[in-house]
Amino acid sequence: MIAISSLNSITNAKVVLNKAAGSRASIARPSRVMPKVQAQAFHATPYDGFTFEPIREAEISRAMTSRYFKDLDQHAETDVLIVGGGSAGLAAAYELSKHPDVQVTLIEQNVAPGGGAWLGGQLFSAMCIRKPAHKFLDELEIPYEDEGAFVVVRHAALVTSTLLSKVLAAPNVKLFNATAVEDLIVKPDETVPGGKRVAGAVTNWTLVALNHSTQSCMDPNVIESKVMISSTGHDGPMGASGVKRLARLGMIDSVKGMGALNMNEAEGSIVQNTKMVAPGIIMAGMEVSEWSGSNRMGPTFGAMFISGFIAAHLALNDLETQKNGNKNTDEAKEMAQV
Repeated sequence: MIAISSLNSITNAKVVLNKAAGSRASIARPSRVMPKVQAQAFHATPYDGFTFEPIREAEISRAMTSRYFKDLDQHAETDVLIVGGGSAGLAAAYELSKHPDVQVTLIEQNVAPGGGAWLGGQLFSAMCIRKPAHKFLDELEIPYEDEGAFVVVRHAALVTSTLLSKVLAAPNVKLFNATAVEDLIVKPDETVPGGKRVAGAVTNWTLVALNHSTQSCMDPNVIESKVMISSTGHDGPMGASGVKRLARLGMIDSVKGMGALNMNEAEGSIVQNTKMVAPGIIMAGMEVSEWSGSNRMGPTFGAMFISGFIAAHLALNDLETQKNGNKNTDEAKEMAQV
């Protein structure tokens, strides 16, 4: 009885102590007071209170479509049609932009022109250009590092974006990007060897051209040209399209295909073989290698730009020849009437 009584006393004492401890804990617990948040300093910007002018959506639509279709109308016939807006095509357009009396139409299948010239080899940044092709960089005020036989531009995109900006700003050049060339316009011409001349391009939006197999017939559009520069690159889904079509039409003998990499052989060969391969069409850039069998040069870009410059001057020469030929024809007709 004594033991049980003592145990009950101890147990009761623990309960009392626990209750007391709980009471003390609840009394001693600090109140949860949120700290005062200091107001952050307000830094003004030049755009505080910036607001846009109110517009209607239809106004934006009309602004775009009216200009685009006006461009299509104006360039349904053109002096020089450049197919392919890579490094060679942009170089050709830039050189032709110096002749404001010549209308130039540039077609590029991708949304972004420039081809592979946004990067150097293996997706690296720097662009290498062998001398003396680098001289046009001085004209464009593009800085570079001199490595002796060649120069290095810190990022290839600096060259391509600068060249592209000059082309887009030229009033005599119009770029139609996201546009593909599906075929050539070829017309009889008794004044040229073979009796046929390339007279323009069959065009379509690239997304349409890539999906003919998924839809019913989606007919194209056309652009007539006095002379064409084909610079669509080496063989690929849409690469070397000009030279491959010429071979199927029998206007060139064959497509030899691009040779293996050899920088020293390749660049000189590309430049030397930039020429009018059939009446009305000049081959430039890496597409030249598919026609001539020239080696590929890999990540050095001098030949691409020089090839484009040469193609531009060949086009100018052909325009002058056509002009003189038409003049002679008109004079002959006048003499016949007399």
